[in-house]
Amino acid sequence: MDQVLAIDQGSSATKCLLVDRAGTILARASVPVAETHPRPGWVEQDAEALWQSVRAAVAACLDGRPVGGIVAVGISNQRESLVLWERAGGTALAPVVSWQDQRGAPICARLRTPATEAMVRRRSGLPLDPMFSAAKAAALLDTHDPDRRRAAAGALCLGTVDAWLLHRLAGNGAAPLSEAGNAARTQLMDVRGGDWDAALLALFGIPIAALPRITASTGPFPATRDLPPLPDGVPVAAVLGDSHAALYAHGARAPGQVKATYGTGSSVMGLLGQAADAGGGVCLTIAWRTGATAFAAEGNIRASGATLRWLATLLATTPEALASLGAGAESGGVTLVPGFNGLGAPWWDDGAVGLACGLRLDTGPAQLARAALDSIVHQVADVAEAMGDVETLFADGGPSRSDALMQMQADVLGRPVLRARDADLSALGAAHLAGRAVGLWDEAALAALPRPRDRFTPKLADAARGEARAAWRTAVARARSRVA
Repeated sequence: MDQVLAIDQGSSATKCLLVDRAGTILARASVPVAETHPRPGWVEQDAEALWQSVRAAVAACLDGRPVGGIVAVGISNQRESLVLWERAGGTALAPVVSWQDQRGAPICARLRTPATEAMVRRRSGLPLDPMFSAAKAAALLDTHDPDRRRAAAGALCLGTVDAWLLHRLAGNGAAPLSEAGNAARTQLMDVRGGDWDAALLALFGIPIAALPRITASTGPFPATRDLPPLPDGVPVAAVLGDSHAALYAHGARAPGQVKATYGTGSSVMGLLGQAADAGGGVCLTIAWRTGATAFAAEGNIRASGATLRWLATLLATTPEALASLGAGAESGGVTLVPGFNGLGAPWWDDGAVGLACGLRLDTGPAQLARAALDSIVHQVADVAEAMGDVETLFADGGPSRSDALMQMQADVLGRPVLRARDADLSALGAAHLAGRAVGLWDEAALAALPRPRDRFTPKLADAARGEARAAWRTAVARARSRVA
């Protein structure tokens, strides 16, 4: 039977799914990946370890299974994270600089003027912010190639995680590639024109010779190599950023369909009819390019699942136990704003700080746990409101497994939430597009695939919702205030 293997290389784990023609998940595996924090605001991962986690996830997923029926591979990946490697030897020169990393903040601050911010937003579709890859690229080259000679000569390559994984598949002799949706998240691409932008490259000091060639979401890409027990030569038929892949898996093909992916951070994304300015504190990005380019509006939240992990570590428990504790509690007036590395959409304030307010002598772990859950749903609501009227929110990602969190989301947003029962939608979206690319499905067959969902309907009264939203906005304003 024809099957598709999907690989999702994420911030905290690499997952692998094996999917058949009926859309059934036959096997799955997950391999954790670690991150380090060598300095305040810095978040790094080992580039070689990411590749080895892909190999381990594939091996675990396919263990004991026949592999002759696998007709394509799809890849989804964490976005904005950046790798610098030697083009000839293929060796990474530095750890992966995570999308969460803030080392580019001083570069953004130095460049920030009203005119520059407007130019960056107009060309890239993104606000000038260190979450995106451009400032990370400048910081890496400032350290490893300060005069830019090696980068300008093409001896070095800067690429997002998709480019790094494709490089490891292709070997050192192949020209590096970057999928269009991932490239759109670097802040170095002309989002409407679809290629690297000379003005943005000059602004950040990035030689074009150091960048991969941008290609469509369906390639062409190199075939598989060195992923046992998968034989070499299976076509990689699709590559998507993780949030884009989740949107595709939800079946979104038309403007107005919006989803939230809950992970280490969260992404709220919806398709647009054309490449207009998304506005309202959200970004214009490329959802996917399959012949025509599908544009999307997106808001990025820096800390959602990361907030639960942070507080769980602080309280010597697990994120799962923390979520269960918070689900059965009231906040007691406590509000937690997780501005650990600033705030993303719709504020885009890298100077914001983490803040807990409303603490009392009787505040305990349960109230803090509830405040952490509240912080996730309020941030998603902030972005959804910035996008305009969202009738229904599709939800996916690890934290979305919590019924309590999804009910809280519906209550705070005041809209129904439809949660995908399979939380691994990024991998599933990559599988769907890969299968579409090799003819396993056409668009009608994809639309007919089962997408089991759970529905959560708002139960909170409008007055109570308004009070909760007002308290949240007050706390956000405090986290963003600056004392001279």
